Amino acid sequence: MGCFVRRSLFLIIIGVGGAAVLLWLGFWQIQRLDWKLAVIEDIDARIAAAPVALPDAPDPETDAYLPVRVSGALNDTYLRVLVSQKEIGAGYRIISALDTGDRRVLVDRGFVPVAQTDIPVQQQPVTVYGNLQWPQETDSFTPAPDLAENIWFARDVTAMADALGTDPVLVVAREMSVNDAPVTPLPVDTAAIPNDHLQYAITWFSLAVIWAAMTTAFLWRARRAPQTKS
Repeated sequence: MGCFVRRSLFLIIIGVGGAAVLLWLGFWQIQRLDWKLAVIEDIDARIAAAPVALPDAPDPETDAYLPVRVSGALNDTYLRVLVSQKEIGAGYRIISALDTGDRRVLVDRGFVPVAQTDIPVQQQPVTVYGNLQWPQETDSFTPAPDLAENIWFARDVTAMADALGTDPVLVVAREMSVNDAPVTPLPVDTAAIPNDHLQYAITWFSLAVIWAAMTTAFLWRARRAPQTKS
């Protein structure tokens, strides 16, 4: 009997302790979910705010997503960044240099299908309404751009600025003062911001239930073991 009590007590401690840890992780993920939703809501509000003039020295930290308006002449040369659009397929983001008169910045004009080769040249001055962004799309696995075919595999602001001779500033167009068809703007939004905290919380809570069920099963078997032997 003493052995049974000690074994049961050990199982109860392990079961309650393990379930408590898993429940704590689940509630922690719920707190993280609330935090992430607040962050996304703040970013959405910043994206949708009234556009302002382009700052003299935009900061990637404080000016990310800042809505701006900038006017100038689009350069004929552009870069193509390979992307994929749901229900459309492969295509390119078209990145051009915009000369404002006293500086040059990058403009992400939007998307064209991969078969589209006729990108319009804008002869007249344009005004771009969009948001500043410094995308974090490159890592050690990102291929180097195919300069011969003018195909880039990520928006590397610094490298693209060097290629087009601009400041390392990217304005992602939401709207333009001219018809830029067939280029379709891909405005900045929060869809790409990861928010898996609810799934993580469900996983931890599910594991807590499984842990508790397994502990109950072990206790039940331990309780029946002495009766079977008698």
